[in-house]
Amino acid sequence: MKPAPRTLPLASLALESDLDVLRARHHARLIAEALGIGHDDRTRYATAVCEIAHNAHASGPATHVQFVVERNGRRGQWLIARITGSTLAMRDLEIPSADDNGDSTPANAGIATAKQLVEHFRIQRSGDGATTVDLGHPLLASAPLLDVSDAARITAVLSEDALQPAAEAQRQNRELLWALSASRRTHAQVEWLNSELEATNRGVMALYAELDDRAEDLKRVSEHKSRFLSDVSHELRTPMTSVLNLTRLLLDHADGPLTGEQEKQVSLIRHSVQTVTELVNDLLDIARIEAGHSTLRYRACTVGELLGALRGICRPLLTSDAVTLVFEDSESDTVLETDDARVAQILRNLLSNAIKFTERGEIRVSVSVEIGDMMRFDVRDTGIGIAAADQERVFDEFTQLDSPLQRRVHGSGLGLRLSRNLAALLGGRIELVSAPGRGSAFSLMVPRRHPGWIVEPTPNRETPHEVTVP
Repeated sequence: MKPAPRTLPLASLALESDLDVLRARHHARLIAEALGIGHDDRTRYATAVCEIAHNAHASGPATHVQFVVERNGRRGQWLIARITGSTLAMRDLEIPSADDNGDSTPANAGIATAKQLVEHFRIQRSGDGATTVDLGHPLLASAPLLDVSDAARITAVLSEDALQPAAEAQRQNRELLWALSASRRTHAQVEWLNSELEATNRGVMALYAELDDRAEDLKRVSEHKSRFLSDVSHELRTPMTSVLNLTRLLLDHADGPLTGEQEKQVSLIRHSVQTVTELVNDLLDIARIEAGHSTLRYRACTVGELLGALRGICRPLLTSDAVTLVFEDSESDTVLETDDARVAQILRNLLSNAIKFTERGEIRVSVSVEIGDMMRFDVRDTGIGIAAADQERVFDEFTQLDSPLQRRVHGSGLGLRLSRNLAALLGGRIELVSAPGRGSAFSLMVPRRHPGWIVEPTPNRETPHEVTVP
């Protein structure tokens, strides 16, 4: 079986008269239809062929048009109308320049029109003075490769459907009317779309204005909430402090001895007041951070000093011998230049949660230095764990997950929210990795030296300096 030819001739026509120009259009339309090109595409293609053929014939004699199918492995099969003439005859067939202001020749206008109507347009000039214009349209990718039998079939179609000038002119008129009608429909659609776009733009602008109003409302609500929390916290701290002082005096037997039952009851009162005081302090810290009035007290301390204080505070919180609290001291000599009290506050909250939700196993605290001079504090436990869907919720205010162990422990739901805010205040973040039944790992990442550190600490590290963080 012979391979399909790379170039398959279909028809050739000399352009010797105006009737031949009309015949070239007729051929282009019939051939495009025989090759399966759609109605609109073949109308545009035939019009482009007619335009170039007319301009070429008007420039002088010795012009002709040849219709071929060219095959290219990557681009597929293309119908090509190749219009050829002498350079002298086609001297006005120049491509219009980009800055043409409408003063071009009719030939140039024809070139511009034809370029817009076809997908492939090319002008070539050979050394012997001939000029060739190629007008191309792609065939369907699913079309079979054409061979000489297809060329013979197309030749037969051209022979059977002879040109009738009146009918061809009438067809051109119908196509022109259809194009005008389509143009009017397109124009009407564009106008309708423009009106819809204007209405949408007005709606979007109104929505933006409403969103701005809502944002202002939310800002005011947030400011009122922060002010309320701050005021209430201040008002509660005074009586709470008084109760704590009174219970301390009673437990110190300042007014005489207490019975065992009385001491137990006063201790319960003191513990409850301390719990409420911690809640008030957390609320006050959150209100200050959200209002932008938090104050950082910079001080240099070692990791060993920080972990030593945490060890002393958190070990008494263990209520079961089934849980072991382990502190790793691999970075104990590393110096932190930040607000160590805030770092300790975050770690106390993380350790408190770990102790509450770990019934057996181990709670391990480790420290490492990360890339970028960041300190990483890891608090890992073997507790109940947190499902992936709840791992973001635990950082919301007053959020407590529903579980049998959660119902037995007490908490305000503020610790993790406050810890995340404090971590951001210190220029860091908190990460969480957890799975139900497999424990949790909270990681605090903070710069070893806070970006706001200004004054070098004294050698004995006893004098901190304060900076209000907006």
